[in-house]
Formats: sequence, C-alpha cells, structure tokens
Amino acid sequence: MLKKLFKPKYVPYDPKYIELNAEDEKNIRTITDDIKSYIARSDKASNIDYHTRDAHAKGYCALKAKFEILDDIPKEYAQGLYAKAGIHDAVIRLSNGSSRVFADRKLGFAQGLAIKVFDVPGKKLAPGEEDSTTFDYNFINHPVFFCNRIEEYTYLSRLFLELPKYTEKGAIGKAQLAFNWLTNYGSRLPTKESIKTFKAIGGFTRIEPKNTLLYDFHSQGVVRHGDYMAKIRATPTAASVKKVTRRDVDVNAREEALRPLIIEEIREHDYQFDIQIQLCRNLKKQPIEEITTQWQESDTPFVTVARLTLPCQDVPDDGNFEIMENLSFTPFRCLEENRPIGNLQQSRLKAYQVASETRHKLNDVKRREPKSLKETFAKSFF
Repeated sequence: MLKKLFKPKYVPYDPKYIELNAEDEKNIRTITDDIKSYIARSDKASNIDYHTRDAHAKGYCALKAKFEILDDIPKEYAQGLYAKAGIHDAVIRLSNGSSRVFADRKLGFAQGLAIKVFDVPGKKLAPGEEDSTTFDYNFINHPVFFCNRIEEYTYLSRLFLELPKYTEKGAIGKAQLAFNWLTNYGSRLPTKESIKTFKAIGGFTRIEPKNTLLYDFHSQGVVRHGDYMAKIRATPTAASVKKVTRRDVDVNAREEALRPLIIEEIREHDYQFDIQIQLCRNLKKQPIEEITTQWQESDTPFVTVARLTLPCQDVPDDGNFEIMENLSFTPFRCLEENRPIGNLQQSRLKAYQVASETRHKLNDVKRREPKSLKETFAKSFF
C-alpha cells in the first residue's frame, strides 16, 4: 500500500503539443525557404565542392554500432520503441553543430550524435517513409536549445546560419549579433523571450573542449514517450570513459583536431553510451514548450532503457566521408509513440525533409534510406 502511495506520478501525454495553427504553417514555409536558400550556397559558404546540411555540416565520422533495448524496464519506461527488448544493428554520425565546414578552431565545440537504428517495425512519421524500418535520433552535447517557438525561429534560424560571419568579426561581430538577435534586426525592442534565447545561445559557446566521445548528448526538445512525455540523453558508460586515453583537445595545433581523436580510440577499443529517459513529472519545473529550460535531475532522474555500443572497428582517416554525407537523419523517422512534441519541434518534420531533399539533389546523389548496415556501407548503395 505504501509503495503504491509513494509511487512517482508522471504527466500524461497531451496531443495539444503537436497542434499547429495557420501562422505556424506559414512560418514553417519561411524557415524551409531559408534552409533551401542556404544549402544552395553552402558550398561557397564553406569554400568546398559539395553542398552541406544547414546544421551539423561538418561530419567527423560514420561508425557501425549496436543498439540494445534492455529487458526488465519499468513499465512507465517500456513505451513505444522500448517496449520490446532486443539487439539492433545501427549506424551513427558524429558531427560539429555549425552550418560551416571549417577548421575545428573556427567552429566551437557544439557537437552532434545522430543514430539510425535498423529493423524497427511499425509505421514511421517521416513523410513518404511510413514503411521505413529505421528509427532515428538527433542529439547534441548541450541540454537545451536556443529557441522555443516557431515564430521566433523564423529569424533566429537566419542568425544561426550566419553565426560564423559574426564570430570572425570579433567584438564588433558579437555586438552586431546581440543587437540583431535581441531586436529582430532592429525591428523591435528586446523582449523577455529574445533575452532568454540569447542567453541560451550563449551556453553553446561555453561547452568544454574535450574528446567527442566524452560528452553527454541530449534530445534538447521533448518527445512523446507512449503514455507520457520525456527528454532523452545518451551518456558514456563509466567503463567506456576510463578507456579513453586521448582527452586533450588543441584545436589550434592542427586543422583537424577532433576527427583523429575519435577514430584512433575506436580503432583500439569498443565504446558504449547508455540511452536514458527522463520522464516529465511537473509541467512547471519541466515545461514542454520552453526547451531553453533544462530539466533538473533532482526533479526526475534519467533511467537507462537502451545501450549504444560502438564496436572496435577499422575506420578510414576520412571517417567514412561519403557515408556520413549521404545518410539522412530526422527525429520524425520514428514511431507515433516516440514522436517529437512541442511547437518548435513540429517545424523539424518539414525542415529535415526539405534539407535532405535539397542537399541530395544539388549533390546529384540518390536519396535512399538503407535497410541494413550492409547497405549503408556498400559503395554502390547511394
């Protein structure tokens, strides 16, 4: 009786968090138009001979992986994808979060972990890919995002795409960025929301430099977790952290400082991340729409539901360049029970689709979704 009385109560999933109005739809079209425009000139922006993603443009490597959904998970956590234990093949892409492909010293330390899990049955939400057997994650090594609403993102996304231009101007550039960010390019006075988002973007500049394998990676936004709502984290296991010998990062010592550190570690030993769920218990402390707000572990702990293993493997010095460039990842290549929720998150459905279609078309590469690791790493697939 006492056990039942003191059992944690979690906030139930509410479909209102995926509703969009006409203004939201209009703003999403503006966002996707800006994405297409940037990708069309991304080759010139980075001075390279191919077109890149609008974010996470610089990939560090694509690696073979195993994704194990654990057994005996508490029923509140065994939802959707995690309802059935099993081991799946997977592939990951590690990347820098910037829109440019520059030397590491110019890019900062915001980095991404994208995961593609194979052989996942069930209808997916990605448009035109309902029968896909893959399930994707898009994580970054920072717990919060820099924006909350689609309306704000219509101009903040443009500023994000041009962050490197502001950065290379030094103090003057930072002042210009602050003015444009806080006032929407001088069209209004600073608002409580613009101050909040500017503070959030500043958090990315304070990410500690270290080997990419040593970071925690976060969903940032909220996802449906079957009957509930949650955030997701991929955190290195303690045993894996101990294995890493290349910990010091000096981005000024050479053009490519991070990719070699990752590759050299994986060539020598395997590595594991715990995939963890943090369920929402209190909407005031753990808001769904305010993804600039971090959910504190003191309010709800993270619970491990799966394990991502990167087996020791032979990786070419370019990190499997063609594979990581030709793959597409979207948080909507998922089950309904595990979908992204919240206003801004809904814009990602169209944004990721348009970005991938535009990039592949401009690079004259067939846009295909692999069904296995074998297809992914076959030279003739893309």
